[in-house]
Formats: sequence, structure tokens, C-alpha cells
Amino acid sequence: MTSVNPLNEKVSMNNPMTTNPMNNMSSGSADVVANRMHPMSNATTGHHINPLNAQINPLNAHINPLNVQTNPHSVVKPVSHDMIPASVVPAAHHTGPINPRTSNLAARPPHRRGDHHMFLTSDDNAMMKHIVETHIPDGRDFDVKPLVHIIEDIVHRATPIAGHIHEAKVQAHLEALEEKAPHSGLTEILNYLAYPIHRISMELISKCANKEDAHSTTMSLLHSLTTYAWDTKVVITFAAFAQQYGEFGLLVHQYTTNPLAKSVAIIMELPEIMSRQDVLKHKFDAIHDLIDKMLDVTKCIIEFRDVQTSHSQHVITQELEMLINTAHISTAAYWTMRAAVMCAAMILNLIAIGHEQISSTSESWEISSLTHKLANILDHLRKVLNLCHQKIEEKRQHDAFEALLRLLRTPHIDNMKILSILIHSRDDQLPLFDGTHKRRVSLDVLRRKHVLLLISDLDIAPEELFVLHHMYDESKTQPNRPESNYDVVWIPVVDKRLTPWTEAKQMKFEEVQASMPWYSVAHPSMIDPAVIRCIKEVWGFNKKPQLVVLDPQGKEANNNAYHILWIWGSLAFPFTKTRETALWKEQTWNIELLADSIDQNVFTWISEGKCICLYGGEDIEWIRSFTSATRAVANAARVPLEMLYVGKKNPKERVRKNSSIIQTENLSHVVQDQTLIWFFWERLESMWHSRTQQDIPGETDPILQEIVTILSYDGSDLGWAVFSRGLAEMTRGKGDLIVQVMKGFDRWRDEVSDITTFVPALDRQLRDLHSPHHCTRLILPSTTGHVPERVVCAECSRPMEKFIMYRCCTD
Repeated sequence: MTSVNPLNEKVSMNNPMTTNPMNNMSSGSADVVANRMHPMSNATTGHHINPLNAQINPLNAHINPLNVQTNPHSVVKPVSHDMIPASVVPAAHHTGPINPRTSNLAARPPHRRGDHHMFLTSDDNAMMKHIVETHIPDGRDFDVKPLVHIIEDIVHRATPIAGHIHEAKVQAHLEALEEKAPHSGLTEILNYLAYPIHRISMELISKCANKEDAHSTTMSLLHSLTTYAWDTKVVITFAAFAQQYGEFGLLVHQYTTNPLAKSVAIIMELPEIMSRQDVLKHKFDAIHDLIDKMLDVTKCIIEFRDVQTSHSQHVITQELEMLINTAHISTAAYWTMRAAVMCAAMILNLIAIGHEQISSTSESWEISSLTHKLANILDHLRKVLNLCHQKIEEKRQHDAFEALLRLLRTPHIDNMKILSILIHSRDDQLPLFDGTHKRRVSLDVLRRKHVLLLISDLDIAPEELFVLHHMYDESKTQPNRPESNYDVVWIPVVDKRLTPWTEAKQMKFEEVQASMPWYSVAHPSMIDPAVIRCIKEVWGFNKKPQLVVLDPQGKEANNNAYHILWIWGSLAFPFTKTRETALWKEQTWNIELLADSIDQNVFTWISEGKCICLYGGEDIEWIRSFTSATRAVANAARVPLEMLYVGKKNPKERVRKNSSIIQTENLSHVVQDQTLIWFFWERLESMWHSRTQQDIPGETDPILQEIVTILSYDGSDLGWAVFSRGLAEMTRGKGDLIVQVMKGFDRWRDEVSDITTFVPALDRQLRDLHSPHHCTRLILPSTTGHVPERVVCAECSRPMEKFIMYRCCTD
């Protein structure tokens, strides 16, 4: 009987009488060659067991339970890996080093990222079936994220040796971990999982001691963890490895300074092993890369679990399950657990067989191959996760949108419910910014008021802000008037799903917000995507600003009061469709409706009963000819005439120059503020939009015909003019005809006896010269909102053709 004492037995690799663990080739085992005797024996061999070493600790024992077959009766010579037949080596499943020249794994090319089913080969399908059969969860749900946080801290702090690149990565990981708030619930989760972690750690040692390959060991762990969810299985196995890895790393870090650690390290021959740091760096770099991928895949598996448990109420369950099934969570869990088995085996082998393990490159190669496989798995998981989150968000937004529509249709006592949904306050922040007092306020300032939601993007024109500012200030000069009982709230529409929020956009938002005297949303992020969808699909927002009116109960009174506010200002209060119709019924076509307040002199001229002429165009030579001829006719007919130049819709540099020349040469009056020229044409467009929505056919609507005619003048390169005697009769004509009529005044001089006959006589002359041949153009921006399918020509009452025009005008 041979007695082996593991406390004093030491076998040299150079000793030809070393016990050969590969002496029985028929066993199919291809374990690495051990240079130490097994510390334990059993009754069948008759070996003596030292009770002091009955428990094997993989981190401080100097005998490797993975690689020893004890046969004291055989005397063999050393065996190299080249002597082992490839058919004997289960390369893809083995925990020990593999010779790439003889391994089947060496002949198998690595998976490429673009391969179809990159981590489910045909050979894997049968194996995956067995893996799934081990999964019989009992329904318990554990939040394992606190445990993952601890695992991540251990594996990054425990790295024994790392190259410069990996040292930087480790330091970055540690800094990121320190910034994270400590996870609550760690104690609670350990109350349930501490024993399973310990049990799996012991099982890892036991399976390795029985020389089981990596696949068999992983399958055994899956059977042991059969009742747990996939994420919990992975985390328990990962924690078992992290515990072993952490203890080994702790010893490596402290054995040079701590006497106890030094003594343990000497027994383990750790100083001798660590003396080969040049070679060990590559091994631990490979392990570190694999651990990083294990962590990433583990987090993805946990995130899938969160998707199933936390967000399933937002998505049709069947649809979500079908999508998650494509992620093959069981496959990802298996390979992550198998990676933990491989890493544990590599650390145990390093302790057990020292220099032979250090000099072996095949194990590092196998680790790298597994890292590549996990990288492919990770890439696939992230793609499916992105799809899951996209589906969840789509369903959440759909549900929020439908809920908003139901809420808008539901009667309420006041407007607070609706406003709190439209403007979502986070973390009890005050959601509004008061532009007058420059402070944050709550939604209560709008309670039971008429609210005008000014909807625009960040590129709202300064001209629009100027005119709105003027109207708003005017309405607030007499706050006790009923028409002053409304407030404006700016709703900036910025869809961050399409364009990211940048510092430049933040500055632009603050600049626009600061220019507004009314309320505004404190930040665009307070506008939920479902609200943005409602603004676009229900209220028809398309870049051009609009005003949505909510009554004191929060009910939509008008989806765009922009036009009636432009036409009548506060007189349109409460800005409803009913009020709009009533105002048009009272309205006639006259110079006051056309000119409004673009120049205060207009009201004076009306009250004095003068003849008023509004004219426009860009050709300064035509302007000189027209004003000269018209002034001569007015003097000859002794008609008090005032002329006002209103330019063109876009008052750019040419219009500014014309205004300057007109003033210098004293040709006529001009609109002093270029913004009011813009407002004249913008307001005329608003009249067209508002009027076309009235229940009046365009062919029989004289007001609409006049509006279309003047708008068509702006689309022409020629000048034009409108004449009116106070609020009485009016006429208008194109530039060439007007000049022709004025220069031929001698022919119709006898028709003019005084001011009352001047405009009718001029109108008859213009009609006599009217030709049936014409080309009328009506140009409207594509963002103006409602555009009718049928528009009739103001000249001949025939339907106009519709074209699409692209224009780039730099003046």
C-alpha cells in the first residue's frame, strides 16, 4: 500500500518517474499534465487521506483537483500534448489547455459578425434543446442588479496583472463604479442567493476535480439551478467565479506586504508563478476581455428580464414574447456560464500546475475564441433589445396618444387636467416661465382662463413675435375687459427623437423665450412625444406657428385662431369658430379691412374722407412713373389723394431701398416699419385662409375674390394699386393698366366732377381696358395649414391649376 502525503509530496516535471495522468487513454480524458499529486485518495485505491486537507480550496491549495489521476502502481514517462490523439480531446468542451495543432477547435474558423444565426450553429441546436429542458422556473423573481454591481467591482479590482491598455480600462471601470450610487437591496438578495452561490462554487471545484469538461460542468450547473430564471442562473454562477477570482486577486495584491498573505502565497508557490509577469499579462488580459463580455451579456440578459416583468403592460404580450424569443436568452445564458467555468478552470490550473500553465498559449487562445463568441451574442442581444424598447415606446406613445384624445373629448370642471397632460411637470418643478416677471410659475395661473397655445418650432420669425407682442400688450392695457381674459402659452415643438438636443438649440430656446412677454413652457422636454403627435396629427401643425384655443374647461375651442387674431386682434375673443363666422357676417370689403393698422395715417385719411391709394411692387422706375402720373391726375381733378407704398410680401433689401428713394424724392408715403409691410401681406393670407373655410362658394364671394386678386398681384413682377374713397367705393388694377389709364386722363376727365365720382370713373376705365387674356398667380406657402383643393380665379371665375413651386430668394 502506498501512502501519499500531500503536505510533503512534491513532483517535478523533469522527473521521468512522475505519475502520468494520461496513462489510461481509453478513458477518453484529455486533462492537462499535472505536476502535483492529488491531495486525496479513496477507499478503492487504499490511499491515505490527510484530514487536514479534506476540503479543497481552489484559491489557497497547492494541489489542483482538475488534473490529477492517481495511479501509484504505474510508472510512466512524461507526456506532451502532441502525443494525445485529436480524437481523444474534446477541444470545444474542455476546461484545460488545448493544442491548436491537434484540436478540432483549431480547424474551426471563428464566427463572423455577419454570419446567419451567428451563435446558433447546426451542432448547437440539439445542445440548446437539452439546455432549455433544464429550465423549470418556479416563478420567483429576484432583482440581481445589486449583486452584479458587486461582481463588477470584484472582477475589476481583483485583476492580478494587466497590460497598460487594460490597466487604463480597469481604472475607467472603477471610476465609473464609484460614481454609481450603491445599490439598495443587496442584503436582501444575498439572504436568498448566498447559499446557492456557495453551493455553485463548491460544485465548480467538484466537477473540475472529477475532470469533467466545460460543457458537462455547465450542464450540471444548469441542472442545479433549474428553478431559477435565466438571469439569476447567470448571476449566481458569475458570483461563484467572482468570489474565487477575488480571493486569488486579493492574495496577489497583498502577499508582498501582508505576512499572512505571504505565508499562504509561499505554500501556493505564488511568488514563483508571479515572477513570469511578462507571460501572465497576456493571459490575464485575455481573461479580462472575456470577463468584460460576460458582464455585458449578463446585463443584457437582466435587461430582457426587466422588459418582460416591468414593461409588458405596454406591449401586446404575444408580440413581445415573439420578439424576445429571437434573442435566444438560453443560449446567451449557457455561454456566459460556460465562460465563467472556463475562467475558473484557468485560475485553478494556474495555481495547480504553475509554469506549465504559464507557458501554455492554447488556453489563452481558447479564451479569446470564447470572447469572440460572446461578442457576437452581445451584438445580437443589443439589436433585439433595441427592437424591444422601440416596440415598448411605440406602444406607450400610442396608449398615451389615445388617452390624450379621450381626455380632450371628456368634459371637465376646469382646464387643469388638460393642461397638466399637455405640459408635463417632472419632479414637482414649476412648468411655466412667466415672460413678464421672468420667473417660474405653476399651471394655476391659467386656471379657468381662455388659453391660447402658441405652437411653433424654435425658428419662429421675429416679425411674428413683434406683432404678437404688440397685440398681447394692447389686450392687457385694460385687464378688466372681457376680451382681455385670456393668456398665451408658448409650446415649443422639438421632437428630440428626430433631432438631438444641443447646446446651440438650448441657447436658441432661451433667446426666443426671453423675447416673449407671455407664458412659455419652462423647457421643451416637458412636452411628451404623445402631445407632439397630437399637435401634428390632430391640430395640423406643420412648421408655421398656430394658436390652439382652449376654453376655461380645457375644451378645444379652435384648432387655429392665428388667422382671426391676425385679422381682428382682440375683437375676435373668445377666438372660437362661431365668433369667426359672426365677424365675417358683419364684415364688408373696404380699405379699413385691407389696411388695418399698418399706418395710423390711414384712419385719419378715412375720417377726413380723402381718396386713399395703396400700391406695391419692386420696380422703382414703374413706381416713379405711377406716382407722378397719379399725382398729376389728382391735382387736375382736384381730388385729395394720399398714397402709401406697401412693397411686397417679403420686405427685403430691394423694398427697403425703394422706400428710401420714395421718401427722398417725396413720391408718396411709405410704411415706416418693414415688419408692418410683412404683416400686411401675412394678414391678407390669413384673410384668405379664414374666408375659404366659411360656407360660401368662391365664385359668389366678392370678399374672397378681392383677397385673391391682391394676393395674385404680389406673385407678379409688375406693380399694382388699390384706390378707395374713405370706407366707400373701391377699385384696383395692375401696374401697366393703371399707368395707361392715368396718362390718358384727358379721355375721361369729363366723368370726374368731384371726389365722389373719381373712383367710380377710374373703375370704369380699368374695366374697359381689361382683357380676357390674363395669367393670374396665387402663391401661398406650403406650411400655411388648410389649403382648399379648388381655388377659382378672381379674373374669370374658372378653377385655377395647382402647381408646386420651389423658391430660393436671397433678394
